[in-house]
Amino acid sequence: MQNFHITLADISQTSSSQMFISTDGVFNARARVLGGGTCINAGFYTRASASEIKKAGWDAKLVNESYPWIEKQIVHRPDFGPWQRAVRDSLVEVGISPFNGFTYDHIYGTKVGGTIFDRFGRRHTAAELLASANPEKLRVLVHATVQKIEFDTTGKRPRAVGVIFKDENGKTHKAILSKRPGSEIIVSSGAIGSPHLLLLSGIGPKAELEKFNISVVLDNEFVGKGMSDNPLNTIFVPSKTPVKQSLIQTVGITKLGVYIEASSGFGQSTDSIHCDHGIASAEIGQLSTIPPKQRTHEAIHEFRRRKRNLPHEAFQGGFILEKIARPLSTGQISLINTNIDDNPSITFNYFSHPADLARCVDGIRIVEKILRSKHFTNYTQFDQDMVDKLLNMSVEANVNLIPRHTNDTKSLEQFCKDTVITIWHYHGGCQVGKVVTHDYKVIGVERLRVIDGSTFTESPGTNPQATVMMMGRYMGVRILRERLGEAARI
Repeated sequence: MQNFHITLADISQTSSSQMFISTDGVFNARARVLGGGTCINAGFYTRASASEIKKAGWDAKLVNESYPWIEKQIVHRPDFGPWQRAVRDSLVEVGISPFNGFTYDHIYGTKVGGTIFDRFGRRHTAAELLASANPEKLRVLVHATVQKIEFDTTGKRPRAVGVIFKDENGKTHKAILSKRPGSEIIVSSGAIGSPHLLLLSGIGPKAELEKFNISVVLDNEFVGKGMSDNPLNTIFVPSKTPVKQSLIQTVGITKLGVYIEASSGFGQSTDSIHCDHGIASAEIGQLSTIPPKQRTHEAIHEFRRRKRNLPHEAFQGGFILEKIARPLSTGQISLINTNIDDNPSITFNYFSHPADLARCVDGIRIVEKILRSKHFTNYTQFDQDMVDKLLNMSVEANVNLIPRHTNDTKSLEQFCKDTVITIWHYHGGCQVGKVVTHDYKVIGVERLRVIDGSTFTESPGTNPQATVMMMGRYMGVRILRERLGEAARI
């Protein structure tokens, strides 16, 4: 856990984190490792709401068997420290009630959720779930990177027949799909990787594919569309004393369509100065007092230089995070070239829908109430003069702090736009009903499914990883049952 931000800062070719900057100007990251986002995320584990399960058309009984299958193997109770306690008590004090205790369930009020970090701070990832498999029936090629899916287009509908992949030495190989009934290719490359792979394999908007001389297997205008990222705005809160490191543990689930979470203690370590993006440290906060388009590497270096002259207290403390649930603003993924290793062009259009902006303003006002609550002021032990002084210092260093005039909606709207960052909950690109069926089969193509967050129209729960992993188990069981049913009929 203590290296959480260091992994995100590593932008080398061998890093398990692959940085990208959306056209909106927001620094972001995607996973490049077996286990996906669970290997690089902040670890918070919480289920989707009952209404989200219903909306997805999932069988509630199987869902409620699939979540515990994950939880028994890799989920833990968090080691709950003073910072998270102060946030929890303040959330309840400002009316985000009741306090629902420790629970995986998505219910209004304040709660403590699970984590994939154990009590020693060690991370447990989706890759560990492979230990439940029968090793004789599973082959995992760890250093294989899929280049494209191959199709047989001689029949009425294109049929997936195999994949071309590269090994760690750059050598190309082909994996051919068995002719057995029920054989299929399942793509789980994430909200960026899956639509990107479909486009490079010839499934997508015809004009875009032809522009890059990609043979059109299936013209579908919706591939790469409907991309959405839940905007995050963070407030840095200085503390008099060093704060124990913690990632997301407490969450306030409001009825206003915003979620309030917190992290702490990542601003103090000597090595976090190297970190260029992410939410976890005061050094970075994704440079979030600089408007997105101006967040350049030059700005980062200038920021590091200025930081040296600031007192240590300005970087002791933690963040209160405010995330928009179900944003209505959407964007898209489009190709820049035909190299799968490069990021495509990614646009999220944060706050382009006025409802998202209005909810951000509501969220910032809740955060302001939390900062003024007695539990919080008791915890930080700062009098108002000292807070003002630290705020001024922190503003000089581009550490994001709440604007002074929170009764002025216009200035808060500007604050939301200027300080937007990501919490890595982007989704869409292969949405149900547009690119895949309710069984996640790619529409218009045989023997190909997409099962991951690219199929979502909204990010489930306050944090999606629980539901993404549950969905893998859920669909695995569904597919096995289908196959067994077919075998019985044969």
